[in-house]
Amino acid sequence: MKLRILLIVACISLVALAGVSTAGMNQQKRAGTFARLRAAQLTETDAANIIYMRQEEKLARDVYITLNEIWDAPVFGNIIASEQRHMDALKNLIDLYNLEDPITDNTVGEFDNSEFADLYDYFVEKGTINNLFLDALNVGVSIETLDVADLQEKLEQTTAINVKRVFSNLLAGSEKHLAAFQRCIDNYDAECQLNCLGGAACTQARNRDCSCINNVP
Repeated sequence: MKLRILLIVACISLVALAGVSTAGMNQQKRAGTFARLRAAQLTETDAANIIYMRQEEKLARDVYITLNEIWDAPVFGNIIASEQRHMDALKNLIDLYNLEDPITDNTVGEFDNSEFADLYDYFVEKGTINNLFLDALNVGVSIETLDVADLQEKLEQTTAINVKRVFSNLLAGSEKHLAAFQRCIDNYDAECQLNCLGGAACTQARNRDCSCINNVP
């Protein structure tokens, strides 16, 4: 009787172990299937576009960090965090599709791609060389205009659901950033007109506090 009970217990244990093993194998099989499906959705163009936009979002973040250190302006400070979220969203796609992250050094202004390194230097110089806050705001407009155009183009090139969702979110964010920079420019124009001595018309050249540098008749 004891022997029979022991045999039954042993059989139950073996069945339970087999169930656990089968469940584990099924889970691994499903994970492998999902990975293959994800990879199958991604084209070489998709992969290249993800890599490219990851670097372009870092370009925006890094330029805004540098300009914010100089101008200490809320418009730059507020958008920096958003650009970091854009970078993180693209990093999630890179991890999802097992791509190689092009950002090996997250230091501000550091890029393995010389194109983005040159663009960083160009935009920082353009936003600081004349010591005019308007120039810095126009850099923001230039970067966001570039982002919007690139994202619109890349959205047309993909059918992958995950990629379309991320690119669409990034596009909406870049459009908001562009509008924010443009509002700042418009507001500074209006305030500058009001601050000009004697009611004279004002050139677009002005200091950070919007005081006019040059008056014209």
